[in-house]
Amino acid sequence: MGAALASKLLTIHNILGLVVSLSVLGRMILNDIILGGAMTNFHDFTAANLRGQNVDMAAYEGKVVLVVNVASKCGLTPQYEGLEALYKKYHDKGLEILGFPCNQFGAQEPGSADEISQFCELNYGVSFPMFEKINVNGSRAHPIFKFLKAEKGGLLGDDIKWNFTKFLIGKDGEPIKRFSPMQVPAEIEGAIVKALG
Repeated sequence: MGAALASKLLTIHNILGLVVSLSVLGRMILNDIILGGAMTNFHDFTAANLRGQNVDMAAYEGKVVLVVNVASKCGLTPQYEGLEALYKKYHDKGLEILGFPCNQFGAQEPGSADEISQFCELNYGVSFPMFEKINVNGSRAHPIFKFLKAEKGGLLGDDIKWNFTKFLIGKDGEPIKRFSPMQVPAEIEGAIVKALG
């Protein structure tokens, strides 16, 4: 009976190993489909800032970047304060925080670019770069978020679940880790410090 149980456990272990391997392979294939087969990293993308100017993410080469989908009328909006605190503390050491407003979750970012900018500056003193309102899920998702989701999937599927999902990106443009909306900025400070080296 012991040998039979050991054999079954070994079989289960082998099956789980195969599932994990297929999952990694599936993510690589999905990445190729989404990104057109290009060997891509974060620095290959561009996005328009709140003033409508295109910003090349290659400008952030050599820096640690935290990408966050944000909203002004969300219960998590006070995270702006923590994000700004991290930005002030680590910007001179090589941290960039990029805010991407999104209205896909409960229509909690309905404002114009000017309204978003004024809200962030007046209420939270946000000084880190803010970008145009985008979609993070669906067929119209911004290419940066398609890339980040393909590289760092979520716990229950790859889609962004809510405002203030955070992606930490290394100096080389490779995504390091995805953080859930419930992980407040102070909780991810250690990962940022480690990435800054």
